[in-house]
Amino acid sequence: MRAEVRDQMPDVRCVDVRRIYEGSDGEATKELYRLLEQLGDVGTVAVNLFRAQKASARAKVYRGGGYRHKAYDKKNWSLKNLCNALEHCAAKLGIEWGWKIDPAQEYHNWVLYVDLPTGQVSFHAESRLCDKDYDGEWDGRTGVSAQRIIIWVQKLITQNGVQDEHQSNSATES
Repeated sequence: MRAEVRDQMPDVRCVDVRRIYEGSDGEATKELYRLLEQLGDVGTVAVNLFRAQKASARAKVYRGGGYRHKAYDKKNWSLKNLCNALEHCAAKLGIEWGWKIDPAQEYHNWVLYVDLPTGQVSFHAESRLCDKDYDGEWDGRTGVSAQRIIIWVQKLITQNGVQDEHQSNSATES
């Protein structure tokens, strides 16, 4: 990260990424995205991974109504943004990624795989959202994408000194 960007960041404790992921605080989520975007390309990748995973998890628990559909729309929009970002910067960031068919799925059998330092994450979709093929194989682990994304995002924030302005105010008042 450039020194001038780091100097502009508040000197406070880090955000709690897990709390934001599990919660429903839209303002906290927007603040997380704002902080991540300060990191440049890797932050853009992180925002779209986090957003896609959170939308996917929400869609799976919504029953009926328009909420489920809206959550899946947000997931697919985030995956498209993620593909655009990865096409631009994956090689520079050392991230392997791409699309592959899941032969075990009859519907939504396209899978976007992204290999993060914390492990492989994946998202099923009705169709592929870009032409990049995935050369690797599925790691066989189910239900771990959220955890791997949360840990990776938390590490990005901690390692790059990105911190939450709201927590800064409460830390200085104590």
